[in-house]
Amino acid sequence: MDKRLLDILCCPVSKTPVRPLAAAELDALNRAIEAGRVDTVAGVAVKTRLDEGLVTVDRKVVYRVDDGIPVMLPEEGIGTAQLADFPAAA
Repeated sequence: MDKRLLDILCCPVSKTPVRPLAAAELDALNRAIEAGRVDTVAGVAVKTRLDEGLVTVDRKVVYRVDDGIPVMLPEEGIGTAQLADFPAAA
């Protein structure tokens, strides 16, 4: 993802900056999605694996990236508190 775009993107709710998900974070999220244990903040089950995502720097919310386009809608965010094996911050 373009660094200039990353520099201006932030969580639409908290205004916290975002960064790309690390490989271990993406793997943990996708394992939970496959197990049927992930909902958006709006309470809708996430059924499709993510190829790419952005996470707030405080690691509280993940936003998916579809075909290189960040989906920064508040209701589409995925809270990381529901991910029991989400890796610790590096």
